[in-house]
Amino acid sequence: MSDVAYVICALDDIQSQRAQGFDLAVLDEAGEEKNFPIVVVRWGKQVFGYVNSCPHHGARLDWEREQFLDPTGLRLMCGKHGALFELGTGRCSAGPCKNDHLKPVELQVIDGDICITGVSLAEEEDEDEDEADASSVEA
Repeated sequence: MSDVAYVICALDDIQSQRAQGFDLAVLDEAGEEKNFPIVVVRWGKQVFGYVNSCPHHGARLDWEREQFLDPTGLRLMCGKHGALFELGTGRCSAGPCKNDHLKPVELQVIDGDICITGVSLAEEEDEDEDEADASSVEA
């Protein structure tokens, strides 16, 4: 596990009482990149994060792009079989995986940014950084 906090987005990028998905990549124990889809729920100044995978069959929760919440907006919902999950705990309260839980993701709000901790993300090479490195080398 990593002690590094990676910025996912600004807190204000997600409206309160809404959820947004992110497709990240983590490094596994062998150093290989692995897909890591997550869902972030904002409720006021609180944020909750879960792996975007229903415990029933592993389907993604968003049945349509960025559609994570039930019609009341009070629970996460799996679009495949309709399982409902409590926002703050990830516990399934109704559906085929009742009493099972979504896998939590460690999030913190730091200086107005939502950050993920406890994982090692595979970071993309920053082209501007590469160009700056190349331009600082003189012949």
